[in-house]
Amino acid sequence: MLSWKLILRFVAIVVTVIALSFVIVFARWVSVAGSHGALDAMSRLLRHGTTKIDDFKRYPARHLSASESPYRFAEQANGWRVPEVVELGADRQARLEDVLSASETIAFLIVKDDTLLFERYDGGHTAASLSQYFSVSKSVTSVLIGAAIDDGIIRSIDQPVVDFIPEFAGRGFERMTIRHLITMTSGIGYVENDNPFGLHVPFNYTSDIERMMLGFRMQGEPGMEYRYKSGDTALLSLILNRALAPKTITAYAQERLWSPLGMEHDGVWSLDRDDGLEKVWCCLAGTARDLAKIGRLYLAEGEWDGKRILSAEWIERSVWLEAVDDAVWPADFRAAGFWSYGYSWWLLSQVEGDYLAQGKDGQFLYVNPTRGTIIVRLGRSTGDLRTSQWVSMFRFLSREIE
Repeated sequence: MLSWKLILRFVAIVVTVIALSFVIVFARWVSVAGSHGALDAMSRLLRHGTTKIDDFKRYPARHLSASESPYRFAEQANGWRVPEVVELGADRQARLEDVLSASETIAFLIVKDDTLLFERYDGGHTAASLSQYFSVSKSVTSVLIGAAIDDGIIRSIDQPVVDFIPEFAGRGFERMTIRHLITMTSGIGYVENDNPFGLHVPFNYTSDIERMMLGFRMQGEPGMEYRYKSGDTALLSLILNRALAPKTITAYAQERLWSPLGMEHDGVWSLDRDDGLEKVWCCLAGTARDLAKIGRLYLAEGEWDGKRILSAEWIERSVWLEAVDDAVWPADFRAAGFWSYGYSWWLLSQVEGDYLAQGKDGQFLYVNPTRGTIIVRLGRSTGDLRTSQWVSMFRFLSREIE
């Protein structure tokens, strides 16, 4: 039987190891985020825990206002029928209602030919409930980059990053362009994982994103490797912020998207600190119906009820023509069902032409131009389904709706 002395010694060793690990992690965070940014990051992580769909309630933010002339999809027309049983890949079928219930889905809607065919909310959410889109925000940021190029605020997608961030000059960033950031082929040494010694964890919680970004280092030649990393999208926020100044990214999103697309509800874009920088890689929050309107804009190749909102060329390049080169695209992504990556959109099939914006815990905006279908799914988790199974279900629904 163990003595109390041995038990106390074991406890002391465990506490010491935990304390030392905490000190080492915090020291690492100070080195990349500064003392103030690191303190805020640690405090936020301890208070709020890991990221959740209602984080927009907890952090500084700028707000988007619902349109004065909201657009509403037509209600379900007679004759439309949504299948009760869906395919989740070649080897699995399930009832749609069961899939949604078991996967912590809070919002699911299907739009075809501007008609809302199916709409379901759960977990206390309604059509008016906001939810953080997580990395779907990256695709919305891509829309804003396209708008800024249309407006002449950014010269072109091939404009060098150092034009906007001169602090990078002389550090190997000279050949990096906006194209490399929006296709995640930048070559910066940012690794997307939950290792607390890396950049990604403190980056999500720091109160000084710009300081961390200006500390980025090059790891490889731009354009030589695709690697999913939020740091690339974050650099787009700094570019937009400086190009738009004194207008904020949120104000520009209001002007170019929220008002002209007739968003029915307010939106929230979280910041790193009060009056700070939008966290464009993760932290736009809105409703399912309003997210579907981004899909409608892309289905209509940039037009909105006869008015040009975004150039058709930008959309075509975003989701078709400018796919990441085969030599750069990882084999494991193709094995998982992704054809390629465009301008911050996941390209699914060359045959079907469908594409996807996706975020943590299964936030999806699926667009199928061949079928004229938009599907939005928001949730607290993906349940036991892989992304490829969700895509199989979306594609099945697009094909089978009658």
